[in-house]
Amino acid sequence: MGELGELVRQTADRLAEGQVGVVVVGIADGVVEIRGSGRAGGAAGGRPGADTLFEVGSVTKVFTSLALARAAVDGRAALDEPLADVLPAGSTVPGRGGSRITLQHLAMHTSGLPRLPKGMALKALLRPHSVDPYARCTAGALLGGLARTKLKSEPGRTFRYSNLGAGLLGLALAHRAGTDYEQLVRQEVCAPLGLADTVVTVDAERARRLAQGHDPRRRPAAPWNLAALAGAGALRSTAADLAAFLQAQLGAAPDGVAEAIALTRRPEHRTSPFSRVHLGWMAHRLHPRHGGHLQVWHNGRTGGFASFAGFDPETGVAVGVLGNTSRDVDPPAADLLRRLQSGRKPGQGA
Repeated sequence: MGELGELVRQTADRLAEGQVGVVVVGIADGVVEIRGSGRAGGAAGGRPGADTLFEVGSVTKVFTSLALARAAVDGRAALDEPLADVLPAGSTVPGRGGSRITLQHLAMHTSGLPRLPKGMALKALLRPHSVDPYARCTAGALLGGLARTKLKSEPGRTFRYSNLGAGLLGLALAHRAGTDYEQLVRQEVCAPLGLADTVVTVDAERARRLAQGHDPRRRPAAPWNLAALAGAGALRSTAADLAAFLQAQLGAAPDGVAEAIALTRRPEHRTSPFSRVHLGWMAHRLHPRHGGHLQVWHNGRTGGFASFAGFDPETGVAVGVLGNTSRDVDPPAADLLRRLQSGRKPGQGA
């Protein structure tokens, strides 16, 4: 086992102390290492591996934003297109200060929309942790609530993380394409990148590879489906697919998708001197004493799972983590990304 494999194994074992089961992906110098630790549980059984399915939670948002970028590159949508023009006819979309919510605002969390749909926040707090709080978020409920929603800030002005906004982006793009969210992502992202196991709906064959989710106390947790908010966090995927997706971010994407990936990192909204948000992705510069490297990332969490996807396009390294317990996986994942960046200079990546 080389240095990369050893670092990935160490991270998987470290994460398994807080997760029932976990799979870690490490990419450096064009080499991919995948290591599992702990138990997948459920029908998937023992140690999870590259083909074990996990809920990826909010990592779904970077798939949704890539679908937007693909539509923008092909001229089927525009980043500055008003959301009201893409939703079903008759939908009422709030504005503020004379500004309208655009598709770019949704992808960058600058729409001014609240984090959760109208009327949901209190219900979510009162529900047990393992119960899907989004189960009743039908398209009708979302659009009805949207019409009564007051924006927290003028669109485009302030970063405010919003599951509602990301879900509406997925809903709008699927409506424009005349399909549902799952088919949209399959057409725009999964098929061109060869992602065979990134899905919303789990069929009988994949069900045998689906890990059992667990709440923070390691008790079995019910699955989350997110209904019409699918674009915010409904995808399930494998470490093999996540590795391929991260490789595409590092330059291995085919024509058409490569242009869209570049577009996802072009618009930016500064959240601090060192941090910014792009289309779907968060990004920050490490402090110079830690090398000053760039980290582009997103994490996710549902009632029974946690995830992380991060990379550095300047040095060509990436890290992915999929765990089957609703406990934070970010610190070990970010630490592995820093260790892979260590000693590399921009331009050294594959």
